Amino acid sequence: MPEQIKKRLEEEIKQLEYELTTELPAEIKKAVALGDLSENAEYHMAKQRQVFVNARLGQLKKRMGELALVNLTNIPHDKVGFGATVTVFDSSKDEEIVYKLVTSEESDVSKGLISTTSPIGRALLGKQVGDTTTVVTPNGKRELEVLKLLTIHDAAE
Repeated sequence: MPEQIKKRLEEEIKQLEYELTTELPAEIKKAVALGDLSENAEYHMAKQRQVFVNARLGQLKKRMGELALVNLTNIPHDKVGFGATVTVFDSSKDEEIVYKLVTSEESDVSKGLISTTSPIGRALLGKQVGDTTTVVTPNGKRELEVLKLLTIHDAAE
């Protein structure tokens, strides 16, 4: 797992845990002191925030666990996989495009960083140089031909 992603997720977890254990109990205690809880907006908002923070913490911890399970030895040496830089020819745009397959946390289409779970990323996974794939995107179907491939293993060498 890229270290900057791990660090960003850990920071968000730490911030949310602090909010859950320190800030929200103080808000709830202050709201309870105001009296009647049935019509106490501050109390209800703090309780709703507490539910949201708990759910978000669960999501982040699950994602950290998933990312920790990524095993680089399982990524193919001769096919498109996580970390690969792929040059494709897009026949619908009549141009060459370079994509790098990354995690969803790192994706930034404007920089050519696409998630392995995006439509284009999924369509390219497992392809080799010379393979052609059709991708259904929100802008319509696109025909992509793999021209060059640099796997995560090639980049490490």
